[in-house]
Amino acid sequence: MAKAHSYQMHLTWSGAAAGSTESYEKYSREYRIEIEGKAPFVGSADPLFRGDKSLLNPEELLLAALSSCHMLSYLAYAARRGVVVMGYEDAASGTMVLEGGGGHFTEVVLRPRVTVRAGSDEALALRLHDDAHRDCFIASSVNFAVRYEGAVTAGR
Repeated sequence: MAKAHSYQMHLTWSGAAAGSTESYEKYSREYRIEIEGKAPFVGSADPLFRGDKSLLNPEELLLAALSSCHMLSYLAYAARRGVVVMGYEDAASGTMVLEGGGGHFTEVVLRPRVTVRAGSDEALALRLHDDAHRDCFIASSVNFAVRYEGAVTAGR
């Protein structure tokens, strides 16, 4: 039987303090997310939608969720399979198209660059991205393509 996990958060439109939505051009897009036991997070809309470019937006957070989920899945597999990872970086990108009054992501590409300890099985380290991709909860939950272009190098 599958185990269910639940998550809770509280979102407040903090921009309401700056005024109402009487004008599309003038209302604040700032929001605050609170999760029990964690520091509050303040975000905004993408600047394309009149958001504050200094704050993270939902599109960036989706990209970050996909990238970090892949990394955490990858590191778990590496640890279980004896691949000693010394470093991990990702330069992820996503494509979103606007249609009608909304839009959707069409693709996200993850570009993880993994450094493994010298003498590690680099071929296995590269293949572990397949397992990480298959088992990443976030990638399994979206309705668009999530691809990865992994690379592995041996460190010292």
